[in-house]
Amino acid sequence: MPGFTLPARLIACPSRALPRLLHHTKLIPRCKMSSSSPSLTDSITLPSQPTEPVRVAAAAGVSSSDFRRVFIFFFPNLWNAIDSSLFRNWLRNLESETGILADGTMTLKQVLIQGVDMFGKRIGFLKFRADIFDKESGQKVPGIVFARGPAVAVLILLESNDDTYAVLTEQVRVPTGKIVLELPAGMLDDDEGDFVGTAVREVEEEIGIKLKKEDMVDLTAFLDPSTGHRIFPSPGGCDEEMSVFLYRRQVEQETIRQLQGKETGLREHGEFIKVRLVPYRELWRKTADAKVLMSIGLYEMAQREGLVSRH
Repeated sequence: MPGFTLPARLIACPSRALPRLLHHTKLIPRCKMSSSSPSLTDSITLPSQPTEPVRVAAAAGVSSSDFRRVFIFFFPNLWNAIDSSLFRNWLRNLESETGILADGTMTLKQVLIQGVDMFGKRIGFLKFRADIFDKESGQKVPGIVFARGPAVAVLILLESNDDTYAVLTEQVRVPTGKIVLELPAGMLDDDEGDFVGTAVREVEEEIGIKLKKEDMVDLTAFLDPSTGHRIFPSPGGCDEEMSVFLYRRQVEQETIRQLQGKETGLREHGEFIKVRLVPYRELWRKTADAKVLMSIGLYEMAQREGLVSRH
């Protein structure tokens, strides 16, 4: 690749350069990048298929800098660069207990990076195509991935004057072309896995009220362990896995009045949010937000099973 030369110590793949990589991803990188071809390519070796290296390439329109950002995290200590967890998380899921590659019937041949969106200095969204084949039939399974990583949502129920209100946000959602009424929610900023901490922070940013971690109930924790205690809102195209939390509190009617229509959000992040309170009994028909409907289902079933008290 013109203008891009790997240091000799990287070509040699010294063990001291890879402890973080092996600890987090269990990947074995093949430290070689094509220099004879104008296309951007690399390869990785997965523990589940050690004799079948996976080719990774950049699609037309993906710049060398964006492509390198995707792979730069393989060698964070050497490159001092962004350590994105999106691709690593996806690879870990492939080889997890319930992963696609776990039983050896499928094989990953190639990944084509199609788009990289930066959130400041970190990778926010990653779009790629994964060529995964069934070994027996040779057929490829659908593999377009929009990677955005783990996220949280919070069902906030405020009880006042013998009525219960759900706290929602009204936001501009460009992908839908609509203004959507939805649960307070947000993405994890890193791979530390602090779901409850992220939930508390998102509620403060989007609603303007401070919650305590110990008051949060993880509704997704009641799911069967085989689910990983997460929800996949759109598994046919997106890797997003979500934890849904419950927060309940008794408040004065004045608090309900103050919150209704309140304008919040981080303007510098493009958030233009209005707070909306909806009586819980009407919640299931007031919005098409999947997070709301999933949270209702989890909450109602948890009550039925006696896992949370009835409001």
